[in-house]
Amino acid sequence: MTDPEDDPTYRAQQRAASARGLPPRGRRLALSDEQALAALARRIAEALPAGALLVLTGPLGAGKTTFVKFLALALGSEAPVTSPTYALVHEYPTPQGTLVHVDAYRLPDAAALVALGLDELRDRARLTVVEWGEVLLARETDAYQLALDRAGGDDADASEAGLHGATWLGQPER
Repeated sequence: MTDPEDDPTYRAQQRAASARGLPPRGRRLALSDEQALAALARRIAEALPAGALLVLTGPLGAGKTTFVKFLALALGSEAPVTSPTYALVHEYPTPQGTLVHVDAYRLPDAAALVALGLDELRDRARLTVVEWGEVLLARETDAYQLALDRAGGDDADASEAGLHGATWLGQPER
């Protein structure tokens, strides 16, 4: 298997992402505290185009909702951000347009998200973020993906110690 770093197309994509302020694709970033997560959210909020779809993946407790809280702040929202686990969708006003926050944890597939009105939500949003949205990645080829993790896996002590990380997966390769 060849090293992607040797591929000129891959290198060009990395340079373009870096120029927009996005982290390197596929490289895990250590997030030692909430300030590091907030800084990552600011970078991504500034770099993603209006109308973008961001899929957040990762285990329970990895910081998906906290990341959305920092995205909302970066976009200028003063609304309190909470998990939309039971409501499925929360919307937060920002000076740049609505931040739509969806939790797909209890939804069985992409069709359920479409039935929920995902396309209409995206049409009027500055940014749409879907937690647990892996099922969307095959359908939404323009989606960006951020994988959040806990370095200690399911070890609560490691999670409490702030040993989190994030891997920017960007958009699927075309």
